[in-house]
Amino acid sequence: MLKQRVLTAILLLAGLSAALRFFDLHAWQLLVAGIVGLAAWEWARLAACGAARCVVWGLVTTAAVAALSLVCFDATGLRLEASSVLWLLHGSALPFWLLAVPLWMRHPSSRPPRPILLAVGMVLLLPPALALVQLRAAGVQPLLALMAVVWVADIAAYFTGRAFGRHKLAPAISPGKTWEGAFGAVLAVQAYGFLIQPLLRDAGLSIPSPGVWSLTLLLLTAISIVGDLFESMMKRQAGRKDSSQLLPGHGGILDRIDSLTATLPLVGLYLLSFHPQGGL
Repeated sequence: MLKQRVLTAILLLAGLSAALRFFDLHAWQLLVAGIVGLAAWEWARLAACGAARCVVWGLVTTAAVAALSLVCFDATGLRLEASSVLWLLHGSALPFWLLAVPLWMRHPSSRPPRPILLAVGMVLLLPPALALVQLRAAGVQPLLALMAVVWVADIAAYFTGRAFGRHKLAPAISPGKTWEGAFGAVLAVQAYGFLIQPLLRDAGLSIPSPGVWSLTLLLLTAISIVGDLFESMMKRQAGRKDSSQLLPGHGGILDRIDSLTATLPLVGLYLLSFHPQGGL
């Protein structure tokens, strides 16, 4: 299993590196649409849809991401006249993650009807998909630096939780996560966030005041943990260990992007606020 996991990780990193090096913004849009379409197929499976409906839902989501990308972006970056579409998408995702999901997780056995779950899937996947295109338009370095916020949070939470974890964060959803791990993630992301400020400035992004930046980093960390817990809850409700087996040794795409689905809309709002031109 470990060998398979490592091999898959190497192939994923190689694929990402090649895409970032050789794909223009249009090709990147198509890649993101395809990946998010596969994630939508997994989400439909968690919603207990039949095999044919899962495929259709994946194709519909792929088409929606591709169409929205074409509306919002051209070859040079964000179309300023289309920025209101992104404000609406990302703005609708924030109350979902900050209010609806925490309330939902207070009743982890509660499972809405299938149509509502499919609608939730659109809120779950469309905003982060468009944020990934925004990040690529801003440049490779901002894309990797801001996505790494989630990776830093995950790694710090894991090792801090193993070393000091005593108090369970959400035992009914994910027994392994602890408050100590969450606190370790907050500290690590704060340190990392201030370290990458010069890189973001060099890429042409404006940085808010230290207080606002620190609050943004805290919010990103909290939402990343909520995103991870939410997908764990959905898998438990569906009686599945992984969202799929598309990535040998890792599970499915949703298993790998669960925290990103929650944090990327906030990153998208940051880009709209401090990098509105969105150009390459």
